[in-house]
Amino acid sequence: MNLQLTDLLLLSALCIAAALFWRAQKIRESALLATRRHCQREDVMLLDETVALRRVRVRRDPGRGLCLLRCYSFEFTVTGGERYQGETRMLGPRVLNITLPPHRFSPEDQRLH
Repeated sequence: MNLQLTDLLLLSALCIAAALFWRAQKIRESALLATRRHCQREDVMLLDETVALRRVRVRRDPGRGLCLLRCYSFEFTVTGGERYQGETRMLGPRVLNITLPPHRFSPEDQRLH
């Protein structure tokens, strides 16, 4: 079997794409785990048990140089009647912040969980 340079370049590009996809999935899993923990601390229920990638930008991280800033959105509820949308921001592999918009609080006996 005789490999040409174009075959090697194509194979290399495919391997790089797979590695980038795998890394992005790991970062998404980290965002989901951090979001779950944050929702538990704030005593709200994470809906659909998922985060959705909304935006990607290049941002400078003081200790690491250029990194990707990924913004994930998620939905949560307090009583089940209203859905609110929060945001988890990841700078590279670390959580930058998690924000919940102003939302209603309900008495403890009316909470879903």
